[in-house]
Amino acid sequence: MNLIFDWFFSQYKGIDTHLIVLEIIGVIFGFLSVWFAKRGNIWVYPTGIISTLIFTYLLAVFTLWGDMLINFYYTIMSIYGWILWTKSSKDHIHVDVSKTTRYDVLVCSLLALFSFVLVTTVYYLKPYIQNGFSTKNIVMGFQYFSWVECVDIFTTAIFLVGMWLMAKRKLENWIFWIIGDVISVPVYAYKGLFFTSFQYLLFTVIAIFGYIEWKKNLNKQQRTSVELHS
Repeated sequence: MNLIFDWFFSQYKGIDTHLIVLEIIGVIFGFLSVWFAKRGNIWVYPTGIISTLIFTYLLAVFTLWGDMLINFYYTIMSIYGWILWTKSSKDHIHVDVSKTTRYDVLVCSLLALFSFVLVTTVYYLKPYIQNGFSTKNIVMGFQYFSWVECVDIFTTAIFLVGMWLMAKRKLENWIFWIIGDVISVPVYAYKGLFFTSFQYLLFTVIAIFGYIEWKKNLNKQQRTSVELHS
């Protein structure tokens, strides 16, 4: 057990203490956000905003551009979702759930395409950006993309769609979270962000239960609607 702990914390050797503390705080608020989401509770947004702002900063420090962009997007969408949930909630805490429509599928497809193009462009220009926006002594090309960057492009699109569906209170948002979370567990471990990797493992479990709970709520809503109109 001691060997495991020694190995785990050795991965943070050379990293400033304040960055490690920020990661832990971000993980805690991220966990709270997903827990509130599972409950269909509006507190998913204020807790989520704190977490995503912290990770936007951390990922910028570690030059993980795709992850940084998606966390910045989370922050904007959290504000948008907070407003939507407040307007739609009867008690200002909980909201009704609905299923994805054809229009939602179209919007999600466009969002995924937008994300793919944007994050691919950012990674393509990464050497240029890191070189102080100078083309001197740098090489650029898709062939220089690492496998981590390719996965990042894919998961960014997944989470982008998931966040939009959550803001719209669509049941299927959990499917995207589950897929993205499962992929993120080993990826973040490889990146050296082990607390974050563990966070995504917890996210996966909560997302599964979140889907089950939202499905039950949707079925309950549908039964109530049928009874009211019968």
